[in-house]
Amino acid sequence: MKKILLSFLLAVPILGYSQSFQVNLQGQKQTAMGGAGTGVALDEAAVFFNPGAVSFLKQNGVQAGISPLYLKTGFREAGATNVEYNKDKIATPIMGYAVFGNPEGRLRFGLGVYTPFGGKMHWDEDWSGKYAVTSLDLQAIYVQPTLSYKITDQIGIGAGLVYSMGKVDLRTAVPLRLSNGQDGSAKLEGSSHDFGWNAGIYVKTLSGVSIGVTHRSQVTAKIEDGDATFRLPDALMSAAPTKFNAELPLPATSSIGFGFYPSEKTTIAVDANWVHWSKYKELAFDYNNDAVIRDSSSPRNYHDAAALRVGLQHQTTARLALRAGVGYAFTPVSKGYVTPEVPDADRILLSAGLGYQPSDRFNIDLSFLYENVKRRSETNLYSGLSGEFKTVAYIPGISLSYKW
Repeated sequence: MKKILLSFLLAVPILGYSQSFQVNLQGQKQTAMGGAGTGVALDEAAVFFNPGAVSFLKQNGVQAGISPLYLKTGFREAGATNVEYNKDKIATPIMGYAVFGNPEGRLRFGLGVYTPFGGKMHWDEDWSGKYAVTSLDLQAIYVQPTLSYKITDQIGIGAGLVYSMGKVDLRTAVPLRLSNGQDGSAKLEGSSHDFGWNAGIYVKTLSGVSIGVTHRSQVTAKIEDGDATFRLPDALMSAAPTKFNAELPLPATSSIGFGFYPSEKTTIAVDANWVHWSKYKELAFDYNNDAVIRDSSSPRNYHDAAALRVGLQHQTTARLALRAGVGYAFTPVSKGYVTPEVPDADRILLSAGLGYQPSDRFNIDLSFLYENVKRRSETNLYSGLSGEFKTVAYIPGISLSYKW
């Protein structure tokens, strides 16, 4: 009995969500341009994309936006013909920024609130992978106060302190029968409060090309005294844990970006991101009661992964800007480690959007991002779940901004 429970818990991806839940939706202009924004000073979202570029913004401003994320995943178990789909749930990553200070001076201040990790994945209660996960709700919100300083008319540097607030609710079936004939279940809920940083440099070259280099630090999400709620056979309930501790490194990201300006009305942004997923070596659980369910550790062995992004903005009139972008992101998940919370694979990114300025101070920006995650056949080393996954994502977005 103990071995069955231990095997079950090793398969539970309680904190593995970030393998495919890194949310790159921190600005509507940038999202519409394939997610590129490191080497250009577009708007207040530079607080996230490159703090060094904040001092080059021509106006102060505030903005707020949201990007409802709709994800559809199909799974066909090995040897089966039918395809199972996740339930329709919408995650709602938010973003908000403020930039203030003298636009003619060298020192500027910024504040960012954004969602770099998050998502919702809900499957039917009796689907074929129910012992791996039946539902996952995740949200990590970062708050980032920022300073940006223009060293010269061509070079700006900036940095911000990140305060991370996270929460997770994971539910699974347990392969033990209750007295009513149903499977047991587990619900694991927890929150974390952690710190990190974001820094960047922005350079306007004499040739007119702009260059940005940034590094967003790792944030180690620590869940302490998370709530563990189990429904097990009566003989085991008294020994079931009620609390757990766990840690997960939310990976650092290093980026380099370029801005090209073929004309006064056209901007081309190119980004390369390197995400330091290799820090995620293992998944460990520390329970307050290990009489039946022992503390456990299992390898994850992720590898670093890159993403390439290219975006275009064209100011068609004084009031209207059109945008488009494309990108390609490589998966960090090695063979044998794919899990169904949102199974990851290499993905193609296509985006478009527009900006409309109804007045000199007010702006509306719209974006739409389509992600096509490649088909992937896998057998998980721990849960044993074997089959083929296919995922697509549809992500519209809107932000409103006011400048002065």
